[in-house]
Amino acid sequence: MATQTPPSGEPPSGAGTPGSGEARTAQEVELLKVVVSREGQKVTAQWAIHPQIKHDLLPEEFKEVSELMAQVTGIVGTRFSEILSEAEPDKPGRA
Repeated sequence: MATQTPPSGEPPSGAGTPGSGEARTAQEVELLKVVVSREGQKVTAQWAIHPQIKHDLLPEEFKEVSELMAQVTGIVGTRFSEILSEAEPDKPGRA
């Protein structure tokens, strides 16, 4: 997970004097997400990007991210499918 920095001018949460015992907290933001799911023997891998990041990227940058994430989902989906087939081999059917 990534952390979000407060806008300039605002002190970070828990930013006390050193040794004051105040804990610094960070807000978690999901920037990229890969989801692998299965339905029976069918395995599907999908990815998503935070809308603000998509908006902030130049078209060429978003194309590059899309290509890289397609590779990531392909690798993760293939590996998930391999592990699934090892754990649950196809049972012989009846004729």
